[in-house]
Amino acid sequence: PAPPPTLPGAASREADPPHTAWPTPGRPDPGQRYSPLTAIDRRNVGRLALAWYLDLDTARGQEATPLLIDGVLYFSTAWSKVYAVDARTGRTRWRFDPRIPRRIQAQVCCDVVNRGVAAWQDRIFVGALDGRLIALDAATGRELWSVATTPPDAPYSITGAPRVIGNKVVIGNSGADLGVRGYVSAYEAATGKLAWRFYTVPGNPAEGFENDAMNMAAATWSGEWWRFGGGGTVWDAMAYDPQLDLLYIGVGNGSPWNHRIRSQGRGDNLFLSSIVALRPQTGEYVWHFQTTPGETWDYTATQHIVLADLVIAGRTRRVLMQAPKNGFFYVLDRATGEFISGRNYVPVNWATGLDPRTGRPLEVPAARYRHRPFVVTPGPSGGHNWYPMSFDPVRGLVFIPVQEMPSVYGDDRRFAPQPRGWNTGTDPLPLDVPDDAATRTLLDTPPRGALLAWDPRAQQPAWRVEHPGVANGGTLATAGGLVFQGTSDGRFNAFASDSGERLWSYEVQDAILGGPITYELDGEQYVAALAGLGGTTALVSGYLFADQPRAPNGRLLVFKLDGEASLPPTPAPTRRAPPDVSQVRVRGNVLTGIRRYNQYCIMCHGRGAQSGPLMPDLRHSEAILEADAFGAIVLEGRLEAAGMAGFADVLSRADAEAIRAYLVWEAGNLAAERRRRGE
Repeated sequence: PAPPPTLPGAASREADPPHTAWPTPGRPDPGQRYSPLTAIDRRNVGRLALAWYLDLDTARGQEATPLLIDGVLYFSTAWSKVYAVDARTGRTRWRFDPRIPRRIQAQVCCDVVNRGVAAWQDRIFVGALDGRLIALDAATGRELWSVATTPPDAPYSITGAPRVIGNKVVIGNSGADLGVRGYVSAYEAATGKLAWRFYTVPGNPAEGFENDAMNMAAATWSGEWWRFGGGGTVWDAMAYDPQLDLLYIGVGNGSPWNHRIRSQGRGDNLFLSSIVALRPQTGEYVWHFQTTPGETWDYTATQHIVLADLVIAGRTRRVLMQAPKNGFFYVLDRATGEFISGRNYVPVNWATGLDPRTGRPLEVPAARYRHRPFVVTPGPSGGHNWYPMSFDPVRGLVFIPVQEMPSVYGDDRRFAPQPRGWNTGTDPLPLDVPDDAATRTLLDTPPRGALLAWDPRAQQPAWRVEHPGVANGGTLATAGGLVFQGTSDGRFNAFASDSGERLWSYEVQDAILGGPITYELDGEQYVAALAGLGGTTALVSGYLFADQPRAPNGRLLVFKLDGEASLPPTPAPTRRAPPDVSQVRVRGNVLTGIRRYNQYCIMCHGRGAQSGPLMPDLRHSEAILEADAFGAIVLEGRLEAAGMAGFADVLSRADAEAIRAYLVWEAGNLAAERRRRGE
């Protein structure tokens, strides 16, 4: 048997890993996703071609950044599965399946995805969707230990990658949209024993606060916020500075989103939408910076964090950079959290700018939608979501996958917290949206995405490349003068880092969403990425991707100069007619059905019941024709083995009939539209 791979004893401390290694998602720990390799450059990138590919066993979303250590690629896929693959040939060395119960996707906010693994000594770590942190033997994939990091009776999940710092494995979780209290935990890498836990929002004061930081945070909350969970999950961004020995975590949105409900409309609600610095060996609080005080729009600060040294005003500053959902790009002093500069990187209408001294947003009061709905940009998908950005330290540019997707926010006056389903506190059917020119323009503009090169010192764009759609992939910068990015239209691209000129593009038959990597073996440079459409936008707004190319399963794709492999043809899409609902009679109320659908169904089956290519389109389901068949699925869980859990604990039979009424109505609308178009 092959000898086990030699993994770095403290991968996160490698300031400059060898060209043959990519030991952490950001490569070295500053999270720059930059490679010094130059064998593939602007002159020869046109010769880049497929070296090999590996078909995966799932068609669900792929969001991981692979690791490359000692000639082996380690990566996670949907459903928290883990692969170890020979980086030269694509041969699978081992595969681990944590056997996630399929019913759990009913309590997952944002698809069954996973963003990667971590490595330490002879071990690989993965955070599983059901809340487990699992240690695997790197040579065999055998499970060494497993620990439950979340309580079993609450809608927590894990989609982010763990981080290893010294001998600690750090992991966060998801679930703020569903009503949980956020925290981040550290475990001993050798044993799985809990080392520390840092909560990101305060709990019930009657039970006491865990530390001084929670006592400080509690002063910024009002009412009985703990009844709603509070939110603030650490579901993605982390970075580590070995010189300062600081761990930086990005904190998510409030639960519910609506600040009026969550905290009586009062207070900044620390540490929601914040970057928090901690001591990685103890979890001790050091400093914080809040990007969106009193968060009320799902403006997470969980987006990618990049550390760098920049010359600003004539002196070198150790900085932290982030482009969170709220549309502003921040440069902070990473030793103190001091605000250095900030500016909007996409159009923003909820604030007019940032206070130049503190970085606090200068809010537009009406944007808080307390008295009337407001069309806000960016919407809850953010100006930049989880898709990783990269930084070229030579050219001084950050490459950001940006998007513009406005959204209507309205105050839900009938809100009541639900044990399952989305707890946003926003009205899904606001009837009094302003009818002015600015609002009409926002509502009439289709969503769009772009690759943005941002100068963090000047706080201005260097160039921008428009893409056909939103939900475009993470970026990789190289010393060869290139920026690699996948797009949701099924292409993998290389752009000139100084101008944005597209120098190479390859049809990969699916969306590349996560971060690509590049590595060198036997004197050859390779570029690798995972392909597979998924995630929140692809589920909730699936109609945007209905006409995109789509392979039957996810893939790992590896490219090199003059590669000779090729992909099989993409199967032709099938077009089904909706069932005839003209004679169907339902007793449910359509408006009630829309509300229940948006609480419990939209996260998988899409806005307007238009699910796109990932999930069954319920407008085409024969089950909507008959109440008993529909109830058996929705209430009793007849299709639980396929991932459709029953909702009898939160939905009544009348609720199910209301949802069916809504789906029948949507199916009728679809049939009428097709008749109008002569289809």
